[in-house]
Amino acid sequence: MVIGFIIGCEIAFWVVLGLGLLLRYPLRRPLAGAVVLTAVPLVDLALLIACAVDLRNGATAGQRHALAALYLGFSLAFGHSMVRWADARFAYRFAGGPKPQKPTDKRAHEWRLFGLAAIAWALTCAFLGAGILWIGDPARTAGLKAGVGQVSVVLAIWFVTGPLLTSNKSGRKQSTSKTKRR
Repeated sequence: MVIGFIIGCEIAFWVVLGLGLLLRYPLRRPLAGAVVLTAVPLVDLALLIACAVDLRNGATAGQRHALAALYLGFSLAFGHSMVRWADARFAYRFAGGPKPQKPTDKRAHEWRLFGLAAIAWALTCAFLGAGILWIGDPARTAGLKAGVGQVSVVLAIWFVTGPLLTSNKSGRKQSTSKTKRR
């Protein structure tokens, strides 16, 4: 049930976002579009309620619940920037808005994304911790405890492949360009 809700919530996120932007720009109904876009967080609330009901009915908290916490954490941390990203593209395509620009400072962009990932990690760990405390039965929460370690590994990989790798590449390019000038 929970995996189906996660998939349904991901689909619902994009449907609600697309509908809101469709109303806002091509159909020129900005107020209606804004109302629909404010419903995006309701998708996350539906997943949270579905998980709570599942656990309240006696389900053992497993990987599916940890995945739901991960989805919620990343949705809350990245949701606003994803909506802004899509809004800028719709405004450009359908309302004569400015062309979206790619980040000029790759290193700063990677650090900003990592900051959002760290917020998502903290939110995910908070959801997992709250689930562990709420259930209160170590036999039923092993999957949530394992989820904390798994999301921490994801964050560490993100750090290495994102800001650390980008910073090293930028440093090498600067040192190479300095040696060529001599």
